[in-house]
Amino acid sequence: MILEAKNIFLTLGNRTVLDDVSIASKPGKMIGLIGPNGAGKSTLLRVMAGLTRPSSGCVELAQKPLNAIKAHERARHIAYLPQEHIINWPISVYDLVAMGRLPYRHPLAALDAASRTAIEDALGAMTVEHLADRSALELSGGERARVLLARALAQAPHILLADEPTAGLDPAHKLALLNHLAKISAVGMTVIVVLHDLTMAARFCDHVVLLQEGRVYKAGTPEEVLSAKALCEVYQIKAHIADVAGHKIILPLEVKGVAP
Repeated sequence: MILEAKNIFLTLGNRTVLDDVSIASKPGKMIGLIGPNGAGKSTLLRVMAGLTRPSSGCVELAQKPLNAIKAHERARHIAYLPQEHIINWPISVYDLVAMGRLPYRHPLAALDAASRTAIEDALGAMTVEHLADRSALELSGGERARVLLARALAQAPHILLADEPTAGLDPAHKLALLNHLAKISAVGMTVIVVLHDLTMAARFCDHVVLLQEGRVYKAGTPEEVLSAKALCEVYQIKAHIADVAGHKIILPLEVKGVAP
């Protein structure tokens, strides 16, 4: 199932936030949206989730206009994890993750076996099963991030849109999360993820889209996109790029033209 944004323009006030952006999902691939703050990454993800309407252009799911698909049907195919990991109600972690099954059942109906399995699998994937009975309001920032991703995984979507899912995670949980996203994408799910960590983008993403001031600067494999020239022009940094243990390492050294 393909999710495609075609020639997306979005203007807010007098500012052009997205300027003729086109991107298509790739089943079985993990796509990284990268770029400086304000480049349009989160806005593009919201447009692709159907949460923000573009000024012009369209988003299609399986060649159908996304805005013509009913919300509950859309939710069976697309899961969206926002950047803000906010929980405002006293609900158990288990019940919070169970909300990912709402597209498949009536809100007051009992969970069926398939839903219980999906919830347990999602809790286990994010290593938060030990938190199942805890109030979601008692979680740390990193725990909240993992629990909310578990809710998205319980949704069993074809396409997962995740906005900075590693924010607030320690190195071990960051690696575990990205490893899991790479694993589920490798077996067929499309994952589109906003990342600021360029080394992690280079390591885990099959395809990256580098945004600059609302436009696509370059898209391709990490090797094609993450060059010293691109980092200098887009991020305004000088960086050291090296291969370590078979992985690309990107180390920012200094702001362009300014000694550290």
